[in-house]
Amino acid sequence: MTRTVKEADREKVAERLLKGSAKHSYDPQIDVDWDAPLDPDKFFLPPRLLSLYGTPLWESMTREQRIELSRQEMANIMSVGLWFENILNQALLRKLLSDDPTTRHSQYALTEMGDECRHMLMFGKLIDRVGARPYRKSPLRLTVIKTLPFTFRGTMLWVAALIGEEIFDALQRDMMDDPELQPIVRQVMRIHVTEEARHITYARQGVVRRMARSGRLEKELTGRLAGLGGPFMDLQFINPEMYRRAGLDPREAVRQARANPHHRRSRIDGFAKLAAFLRENDVLKGSAVRLWRRAGFLA
Repeated sequence: MTRTVKEADREKVAERLLKGSAKHSYDPQIDVDWDAPLDPDKFFLPPRLLSLYGTPLWESMTREQRIELSRQEMANIMSVGLWFENILNQALLRKLLSDDPTTRHSQYALTEMGDECRHMLMFGKLIDRVGARPYRKSPLRLTVIKTLPFTFRGTMLWVAALIGEEIFDALQRDMMDDPELQPIVRQVMRIHVTEEARHITYARQGVVRRMARSGRLEKELTGRLAGLGGPFMDLQFINPEMYRRAGLDPREAVRQARANPHHRRSRIDGFAKLAAFLRENDVLKGSAVRLWRRAGFLA
């Protein structure tokens, strides 16, 4: 009986998300003004969210250099978004192989994958439109990344989705109305935030449902694997190549970025809502807390 009630609740949420998707979905080919001119005096990410903001290196840079750094950091984030949404789609497709395609839950998963495909298109077009180049993974890291869809199973699928979605979503919400931001970047952020809100609801429900019925082994494994998200996300935020492309000394830039209290604060703020949710659902504890704190996402 309990399982039936939970399935019914899951279907109600999925039905609501499907209706929301029908009313508020976007086609980036049409809904973004790709021909709008870039403003040479505006940033591609808000200065306060850049990894070097407030450091001695930042203080030595001209406004033009700071804008170029923002272009490269934005292109890096969009590149991370591209491969993450690719991984998520692969994991969802594998899950759907054994799921009932007639349920609203499965049908929303397909709808979300459609959203993610459009997001990948949108991110690629944005990188190209602002005159940047995508950031690619080394062969070794790419090999590791290709294995991730096979490990995202059970509760870990939904936790991984939230790690990839909520941290960036929090940052995007903080930036999309910034008057110093390029208008085309604001357009992309608004679309992504609107559609990711549904994806986050879907993933959060998945965590709550799975943790309520998971055994001790799955809960323990999920907690340990979730901790690896901290150092993994740290590698994505501080990429030496983006500093090199911005004309900076990569080694010194990485050193100052890692020691930067402003950057650490933006990480903590971006992770705060997700950290509270994961704690509430008994995912973020023990070694996971230590790993996320060491990576600079927890105070």
